Amino acid sequence: MRYQSYLNTTQKIIESYRGEEPLSNFLKKFFAANKKYGSKDRKSIASLCYAYYRVGKAAEENNIEENILTGLFLSETSYHEIIDFFKPEWNEWIGKPLEEKIAFINFPVAKIFPLTAALTAAVNHAEFCASFLQQPKLFLRVRPNKKNIVIQKLQRAKIPLAIIDEDCIALSNATKLDDVIEADREAVIQDYNSQQVFNFLKTFVFGKAAVTAWDCCAASGGKSILLYDILKRNVELTVSDIRLSILLNLHQRFNKAGIKNYNYFLGDLNKPDFKFPEITAKGAQGSLPLYNYQLIVCDAPCTGSGTWSRTPENLFYFKPEAIDDFALRQQQIVSNVIPYLQNEGLLVYITCSVFKKENEDVAHFIKEKFHMQILHMELLKGYNIKADSMFVAIFKK
Repeated sequence: MRYQSYLNTTQKIIESYRGEEPLSNFLKKFFAANKKYGSKDRKSIASLCYAYYRVGKAAEENNIEENILTGLFLSETSYHEIIDFFKPEWNEWIGKPLEEKIAFINFPVAKIFPLTAALTAAVNHAEFCASFLQQPKLFLRVRPNKKNIVIQKLQRAKIPLAIIDEDCIALSNATKLDDVIEADREAVIQDYNSQQVFNFLKTFVFGKAAVTAWDCCAASGGKSILLYDILKRNVELTVSDIRLSILLNLHQRFNKAGIKNYNYFLGDLNKPDFKFPEITAKGAQGSLPLYNYQLIVCDAPCTGSGTWSRTPENLFYFKPEAIDDFALRQQQIVSNVIPYLQNEGLLVYITCSVFKKENEDVAHFIKEKFHMQILHMELLKGYNIKADSMFVAIFKK
């Protein structure tokens, strides 16, 4: 039977996958090597794979097939043909609230994420565990003066949407936007809480001159574009990252976003002997390298644990010793960048982690070692709004 074949294939994938690359990449390679699966087959098998990993560490309770069906039942919200075939008694419950479904099958939800003691204090463990059983939303941050055109384009494409606030729109995670909006020019695909990390700066007075800012772990530039908009383009940007391919992507995104003048360099901030290198000015005429910034943004490499409801395989294969490794790396990075911050300047430290050692403990390290004042610190909780969870701390030198 087709449904049993789906389960058998899913089990085969799970037994061969070891978490060494994103599950989405592994599935693409698997289907490329096994071309007998049609579009519907691929979609069904992929959903079963993700259902399995959504039960997290609780998967140790049952066999693979049972965990696949359990994850599917708990994460789906309407009639599902595979559940109806294998567990017909569950289908009448599938549309009920998650809490009722968990109680109905007596599922040990707290075992999804057992590392309770490692969590940032503000995390509600029960709600955080339950969030792995729900697909997060896709969020758009509308660029200045683009709200009406973005909404019109989404409505014209008959895409269901929810307006969250003045700049944020929530969509189904499966929404395809390639031919609907102009990404980065009209709106940025950016998680809700990622959009909130600079809220403190909206009321902070820098002065009339352009703010000198360094986004030191810039990745593909999403935070830099946000900063550019919040500071109303009145910013002189420097961006850096350790990965050339990422910086090349950033250049493309900045071009679409209308950011023409900025400085950039490729560098490893994790080296103990880091020295600020010569930097390249793109678009700026007569721009000189800066070594003394009013604002440094450090969106630090981290476990990514606040985003794992999007990639639940990361939780399944996570090794707790990685927390210490990332915390040491974060301390080294902030130690390397703070010397390039002006007196009275601001450091914005950000992670997408829910672990205390990466969040409050690093914030305490910054405060004590560099005698900096904490102006603001919070965990932006996303697990109860189908978004990512992020930590942000803002320091004054």
